Amino acid sequence: MSGPTFQTNPIDLSKLLNDCHNGVIQLPDFQRSWVWDENTIKSLIASISRSFPIGALMTLYTGGSVEFQPRLIEGVPESAKTETPQSLLLDGQQRITSMYLVTLRKKVVETVTPKNKKVKRWFYIDIKRALDPKIDRDEAILSIPEDKKVTSQFGREIVLDISSPEKEYANFIFPMTEVFDWDEWQDGFDSYWAGDNNKHQREIFRQFKREILENFKSYRVPVIALDRETSKEAVCVVFEKVNTKGKALEAFELVTAIYAAQGYELRKDWYDNDENTGRQIRFNNACSISENKKGIISKVSNTDFLQAISLFYTRERRREAEQTGKQGNELPTVSGNRHALLDLPLSAYLKYEEQVEEGFKKAAKFLHMLHIYQVSDLPYQSQIVPLAAILADIGDEWKHETNRRKLTQWYWNGVFGELYGSAVDTRIARDFMEVPAWLKGATEPSTVSEALFRPDRLKTMKTRLSAAYKGINALLMKQGAKDFISSQEYSHTVFFGENVDIHHIFPKEWCRKQNFSSKIFDSVINKTPLSYKTNRIIGSSAPSIYLKKIEKEFKIEPADLDIYLKSHCINPVLLREDNFTAFIEDRQKQLLALIEEAMGKKAYQGEVKEDDLQLDDETEETEYIHF
Repeated sequence: MSGPTFQTNPIDLSKLLNDCHNGVIQLPDFQRSWVWDENTIKSLIASISRSFPIGALMTLYTGGSVEFQPRLIEGVPESAKTETPQSLLLDGQQRITSMYLVTLRKKVVETVTPKNKKVKRWFYIDIKRALDPKIDRDEAILSIPEDKKVTSQFGREIVLDISSPEKEYANFIFPMTEVFDWDEWQDGFDSYWAGDNNKHQREIFRQFKREILENFKSYRVPVIALDRETSKEAVCVVFEKVNTKGKALEAFELVTAIYAAQGYELRKDWYDNDENTGRQIRFNNACSISENKKGIISKVSNTDFLQAISLFYTRERRREAEQTGKQGNELPTVSGNRHALLDLPLSAYLKYEEQVEEGFKKAAKFLHMLHIYQVSDLPYQSQIVPLAAILADIGDEWKHETNRRKLTQWYWNGVFGELYGSAVDTRIARDFMEVPAWLKGATEPSTVSEALFRPDRLKTMKTRLSAAYKGINALLMKQGAKDFISSQEYSHTVFFGENVDIHHIFPKEWCRKQNFSSKIFDSVINKTPLSYKTNRIIGSSAPSIYLKKIEKEFKIEPADLDIYLKSHCINPVLLREDNFTAFIEDRQKQLLALIEEAMGKKAYQGEVKEDDLQLDDETEETEYIHF
């Protein structure tokens, strides 16, 4: 019978901090650094001083099936590394680290101001203000500069000096470094305020001790302790649930901590290493024209990379199971989902990492062949993972024209079928299995057979929020669209050199003056790739005017300009007549034919339920201009 996989116990704050100091409690290596500012620390101190709850902590017992590389709480002495931790702190790092640095460490705290300026601070409690019920407790918590002097007028006037114990006693300012063991400080305070005349001063401290300091000593924190049998996936999910204010924990960070426990530094592979630049830098540079221009796969994440490796490993396990005679549901699933990533052994990572990296580099070249040059023009970031895995799997076979044509067809079906928008883990794994088999003669993959494109979809694509919108731009460049002025096709060099982007054919201002609907004139039907210079010449004029201007200023024959227009699927006659309505109808048909050719199938002409319609965000988006 299953039962709870955790227990909840209240534990003294002082014990928790001591356990951190001694290395009994440590952090899993995937935890990020301590980042709290001085005001947040003061607020935490104020809450504890009033016995207000500060939330539960969550820990994971060590010694189970999940082994993460541990690291010490910030500020803990290096000698504590020799201790094998009993628990890892999953939630509560910022709170516990703050209290440890402020109290037990007994050194100045290196923190930041709310404006993120680095400062060094000691933390104190103003005794008299803390006892005054009319004053907010936060105002009684002080953060004092490293020299323990508060100044004004740019340092010329000392407002408060507590640079010695005697000055602390005189000003009734109590150091947080003594908050759990105040006997010695109290002895000094009593000596400073000795004599019958100062009995009232000594009583103030005794009241402070009863009402404030005892709260620290008796403060108990609820701790949810996950047992040793908690799975890696559960740890990942739990960590994300309790860290809602921070960046979501990625599988890469958990895998990094798991591999570190085996002595392997995964983070170095991605970010940097001694022998070579890290994989992230190599991906940034893949097919990049300069150091200032990141390549098309620069947004591939470390988790994407692990996902591609996981596809190979899980397929290997499936094939091994097939050889033993297992069938159907008995076979392991090929997957790159989070669960699979957390079960990815180090041996599999080392086996496939170089092959998969080459697959991603080939993916960059493949995308350039499709005239997709920069990340902002990439239809789906998620489709790079199966593309890279497939290319890694088939090796040099991708160079064969027949295979490359099929890969291109698969890619455009994913784009124009809009199949890689969300919940894509299953599709990624399916394509990884089906596409290589298709190249060898098997039936076409489900992404090709399932993809549909509706003609009316062209009217709803207005911005880069649509993968198909970006796809049409690439198809136009791939088929040889020539710039209206330079007559150049948009190669990689021309694209960046001429600052090519998607621009309106019938200018927006002209369309507004003619009272045409923005739903039509802002659609992809009225847009095409043009250089920055050409777009500036077009301005807000009617096509009949700007075409004559181009011919005159750049000495271009009308017949030649008509050829350039046709390369963009533009009917020159309709454009020169400023016939917007007929132009839209004609270009929609031409673009549709372009898409059908890319997908290798006719557009879907059947009825579509209203719930199935996909509409872009109708808010206007400024077209990007590259300088």
